[in-house]
Amino acid sequence: MTQSATDALFQPRTVAGLALKNRIVMAPMTRNFAPNGIPDAAIAEYYRRRAAADVGLILSEGTTIARPASKNLPRIPDFHGPALDGWQPVIDAVHAAGGKMGPQIWHVGAVPGPGTDWAPAGAPEGPSGLGAPGKPFGATMSDEDIADTIHAFAAAAADARRLGFDTFEIHGAHGYLIDQFFWHGTNERSDRWGGATLLERSRFAAEVLKAMRAAVGPGFPIILRLSQWKQQDYKARLATTPDQMAQWLQPLVDAGADILHCSQRRFWEPEFPELDGEDGLNFAGWAKKLTGAATISVGSVGLDGEFLASFSGKGAQTAGLDKLVARMERDEFDLIAVGRALLSDPQWASKVKAGDQAALKPFEAAALATLD
Repeated sequence: MTQSATDALFQPRTVAGLALKNRIVMAPMTRNFAPNGIPDAAIAEYYRRRAAADVGLILSEGTTIARPASKNLPRIPDFHGPALDGWQPVIDAVHAAGGKMGPQIWHVGAVPGPGTDWAPAGAPEGPSGLGAPGKPFGATMSDEDIADTIHAFAAAAADARRLGFDTFEIHGAHGYLIDQFFWHGTNERSDRWGGATLLERSRFAAEVLKAMRAAVGPGFPIILRLSQWKQQDYKARLATTPDQMAQWLQPLVDAGADILHCSQRRFWEPEFPELDGEDGLNFAGWAKKLTGAATISVGSVGLDGEFLASFSGKGAQTAGLDKLVARMERDEFDLIAVGRALLSDPQWASKVKAGDQAALKPFEAAALATLD
């Protein structure tokens, strides 16, 4: 692929007031390398390398709010307390390399940590004490728990702006806390935080957004990551029609989300093929069409295998970008997030920009165990 063939990826773009040198985003990827939850020099260098190699916007791995069980692995970075001093060198390094960055703000909810007997300081918590439909896990959050959690999200937003980050992303996807409120399978509440409709179950997310918006004021770009699929059920769908999707997403945009980061496993798969065919709009495309908000797409960019296989030790070979370029040339979505390709090859964006497809590295699952 020639340099000119990928021009659509490298156009400067201002999105929700966020001026970016190109349309490539480093996707959030949990690394679990922060000693005591505090980012160190190795983490700062990890992000700096990508910023220096033509990544327009970096979204950090999930960083947790000040709740006793907001994380489920010991070395996930925090975004509160002593960890904030660790984040200052990270954003300074990214800015010095010419990049932009936002932390992903996260609460894992009622999701056990994979492959570990480590336990957080408090009991896991979720909307209904369910880790998956019909599977009890953790505590049901009280009104006080919910209020404290909303406050903790808002405090993280204020800290992100104070430290000089350019944006932040709220993790509302993949079966974690906010997504557990969205999903009828894990939200069986009958109070104001539950309900029969997706709109009703979105109240918690909307209140989080309103509190975070109030904490940073107008004009500071807020990204919200969403997904149909859950780690508990890869085939789950919150919205099965465009009308349902609009009823879900528009109130979240109204509550303060400027950019919707629409997670799917393969970016080229249409969201509603029964309406617009096998080459129809993907999740991010429909979200942009329905709400008018800016969107980020993601899903197996530059690789021939999707990411779930990496958890069983499988790698992936490089793949062409023609399908991606075609969608970006028609502005189906505004930005594209790249995950594993950037994890295993910090120079991925620079190589694509130069048209050096042959120099791109395949993804090896061993990259998950290092912080290169």
